Amino acid sequence: MYFNITGYSTALFSTWYFIDELRLLFDAGDGLMASLLQKSRKIEHVFISHADRDHVTGLLQFNQLNSRPGFPVIHYPKDSGTFPALNEFTLKFDPHVTGTIWSPISPEIEVPIKKDIFIRAIPNSHVVDKGPGIRSLSYKVIQSKMKLNPELRKLPAEDIKRIIEEKGKARTHTEIQTNLISYSGDTPVEDLTRWENSQILIHEATFLQDDEMISPHTHKHSYLEEVMEMVSGSNIEQLILGHFSSRYSAEQIDTRILELCNKYAINIPVFRVLPGQVGSNILNGTPINGK
Repeated sequence: MYFNITGYSTALFSTWYFIDELRLLFDAGDGLMASLLQKSRKIEHVFISHADRDHVTGLLQFNQLNSRPGFPVIHYPKDSGTFPALNEFTLKFDPHVTGTIWSPISPEIEVPIKKDIFIRAIPNSHVVDKGPGIRSLSYKVIQSKMKLNPELRKLPAEDIKRIIEEKGKARTHTEIQTNLISYSGDTPVEDLTRWENSQILIHEATFLQDDEMISPHTHKHSYLEEVMEMVSGSNIEQLILGHFSSRYSAEQIDTRILELCNKYAINIPVFRVLPGQVGSNILNGTPINGK
């Protein structure tokens, strides 16, 4: 399945990704509306990873321009107090946004967004020292289809229909889940198998070297090599890297990505969202590693 993904992701300043075909937005950083303009009207579901300002500063204008009865639905980590406060503020500042739904979600909650597609919330450890509860989430976009069990497939259509009516789909079909898109949000690499079997992985890579990581007392991020090492051992079909620090030039980022593609024998298409640049239809571009 092809997806038109547009995004911007520069560490400290702004992050957001729009998946056109799913009417879906991950995070809502600054510049969202200036980049999407009328396309933003397509968005029905917004999934916010955490409450850092670079992930939510575009949310107020997006809501102000696009609120209508029942939409958008803004999903956020339930233990974060920021979002109820934002909801209260927006109702005072823009009274017409009463149609917006603010939906707190917990880890492992599954939210349907289309007939056969749902979003699963995954906890991560980006936010530290904020007390109990989960305040930072990653997300998986999963397609669920019911497939007829192999032993029934060669039977005549009339027999299949009769058996289904007698036994029900639970006994005649098997659910097949496909991980279409995984979105890391801001997070260190915690589990080398977390994104296994993702068709598309959107992952942060704030730092190019592990010795550039900032104080352990601040929020935790990934560095590029640990991401590439993880990807090399996982069944991932396409990789989008973002959230690079603006301290790096495009040349430094691209050089380091290519070094690590060679080191870890990465043979899938690797795309990147460079600091300060909007990536339009990212997967339609040329992979940095030429795959």
